[in-house]
Formats: sequence, structure tokens, C-alpha cells
Amino acid sequence: MLVDSAGLWFRSYYALPDSLTAPDGTPVNSVRGFCDMLAKLITDRRPSRLVACLDNDWRPQFRVDALPSYKAHRVAEDDPAAEEVPDTLSPQIPVILEVLDAAGIATAEAEGYEADDVIGALADREDRDPVEVVTGDRDLFQLVRTQPTAVRVVYVGAGLAKAQDYGPAELAEKYALSADRAGDDYAEMAVLRGDPSDGLPGVAGIGEKTAAKLITQFGSLEALLAAAESADSRLTPRIRGKLAEAADYLAAAPSVVRVARDAPVVQDRPDALPQSPVDTDRLRELQRAWGLGASIDRLIAAMTP
Repeated sequence: MLVDSAGLWFRSYYALPDSLTAPDGTPVNSVRGFCDMLAKLITDRRPSRLVACLDNDWRPQFRVDALPSYKAHRVAEDDPAAEEVPDTLSPQIPVILEVLDAAGIATAEAEGYEADDVIGALADREDRDPVEVVTGDRDLFQLVRTQPTAVRVVYVGAGLAKAQDYGPAELAEKYALSADRAGDDYAEMAVLRGDPSDGLPGVAGIGEKTAAKLITQFGSLEALLAAAESADSRLTPRIRGKLAEAADYLAAAPSVVRVARDAPVVQDRPDALPQSPVDTDRLRELQRAWGLGASIDRLIAAMTP
């Protein structure tokens, strides 16, 4: 199980009230929600290996160089290198990392890369066990596969209670993509469609359904662009014109949208999920110090089958 950690703690922060506080009044809604989600994932899905994947760089320079608009709207006003993060969330992240460390759950990051890249690299190199990617980010649909080991995405965009499980067949069915290259199709469809939340404008006038149809019809983004260049009769003049107008964007966007599967991932420990927390006393101390209550109880119980 590869967990998009930042996605889970942001989701927890906005899902739970900031009236959940430590004894000193510090909000701990994100910590508690993160622990609860992790406990439920472990209890329900019983992974033998688990890695909490981290952003080392939330807006990598190589993506900004390719497309300056990438996440530009999320840059903090007082620090161009920092993400705009709620004031009451930032202090909770070190606590979450302490909980993971005391529990003995592996974390992983790659210098200069996002958690998406860490997840992509770890999933891509896995040749022993099936992989489940837990995320609320649809970009990671591009990782689904059947061979050499299955990679599926547990999508929690609507919350863990409404999690959706996607492999190539489910992804192909949902978006009308080719089942044999559903992950690649999705990434290339996403390039055409764009994503305002990441500062990706997409191709004007081409929405998700048209993007999916074009990619499946021509087999790949490269083949589509070649067809547009050669004035292929299967493309209307309007579509050819839209693709031509977006030529610069289309040259840059694939390197932004695709995860860097060669990211130099470093893990802090082996990824086998411990049969019990490695330092229960420290977890209990964190529970007391931060007022984490039943959330830590649930995490300990989940890790002690």
C-alpha cells in the first residue's frame, strides 16, 4: 500500500472541525483524521507492506521550467517556494510524522520530487506484490496496470467511506479508454483536458469526453498530434485548429502530467508493516501530549491483529 500522505492530511484537515485540539489549544483535526484513515485502511485492506509517501518538493523545478503555470496559483504570497497551507495545518504535519515514526510505518521521499513521483517510482519497480495506491488525486490513475504485478488505485476523493477501487478495466469503463493501455490513455487524456487545480490549462474547447475519444481513436497523444499535423480527415478543422493553437502547451504538458517513475526514492526504513507499533510508549506519549484520544487507540488496534 502506497499512501499519498499529504492528500490524506489535507483531506482530514478540511473534513474535521478545528475544535479538535491538543491540551494547549493547538488544533489536531488533521492528525486525528489522518490516524483514523490510516487505521481504517490497515483494518479493512490488511496490507503486508505500507509506505507513507511524502512531498519533498510540492512544485518541482523541472515541472515549473516546462510549464510556469504549474500550481502557480497555490504559491504562498510571502514565500515563492512555499505552498499556501492553512496556518493551523502546518504545525500538525510534524506530529503526523512523529506518529508514523513511533508506529514504525515507513515513509519515503525523493529530493526535488512530489509524492506522486515517489508513488509512481515505487509502484513501477514493484515485481513481487500487488500494489494499492491510496489517493484523492486522479493524476495517479495513470499508474494502473495488470503486469508484472497489479497496480490499482483506491480513490478517496469523496472520502474513505466512498472509496472507489480502480484497475485498468474499471478506469477504461469509467472514461471510455482502451483497457490495454488505460493508464497511459488517462495521462494523455488529462493533458488534453487540463486541470485548473494544478494550473494546467488543457486545450481550449476539448473537454474530458472529447479528449478520451481522441486518444482512443488515434491510439496515443503522439499519433493524434501527427494526424493533426498531416491534416488527417478524421479530425475536423476545428479540432486541428485547437491542437495547433495549443502546440507549445502540448509540447510541455506531458512531462508535467506524467509521474517521474525514475525519481530517486529514499525510504527511512523497510516497508513491512509491523505486527505491532515499534514504540507503543512513545505513541501513548504523543496521544497524551496532543490530545489524540481514540485516534491513536484505533491505530494501535489496527496494527495489532
